[in-house]
Amino acid sequence: MTDALNVVPAPEAVKTGVQKVKPVAKALAEKLADTYRLVFKTHAYHWNVEGPLFYPIHKPTEAQYENMFAAADEIAERIRALGQLAPARLSDVIEASVVKDADRMPSALAMIEDLAADHEKVAKRMHSVIKLADEHEDPVTADLITARSAFHEQAAWMLRATSK
Repeated sequence: MTDALNVVPAPEAVKTGVQKVKPVAKALAEKLADTYRLVFKTHAYHWNVEGPLFYPIHKPTEAQYENMFAAADEIAERIRALGQLAPARLSDVIEASVVKDADRMPSALAMIEDLAADHEKVAKRMHSVIKLADEHEDPVTADLITARSAFHEQAAWMLRATSK
């Protein structure tokens, strides 16, 4: 029983036909970092938005951060299915992400514009993972990230439409 409690997670070889899993897993870890950072930022804006745009921002951001939180789990589980370890340190997540914190709390309109820009950056960055996954014969990752990119593109569009 004691030995079972001392198992330390480690990468392992997986033979599913994916060629060179390490670069794919690294790219997925970066997308996981983007997703996690955007979950937090979206949630923070959701909590703190005020003014006449409160409800038009509060309600959709709730749906967005819930979607992204579930997606973070899917991405991490894909990394594990490839035999690699998912990121385990917040500092690694922060460093790997293109999503950055605002210097100070923005206005409601600036929140929307900031989130829309982040969703666009994340979607664009995901396109390179789709190509990488295809190059390494990994249609599962390509499908997963295609769906995630579509989510971010739609979120950016909806946020931009709200800010007009």
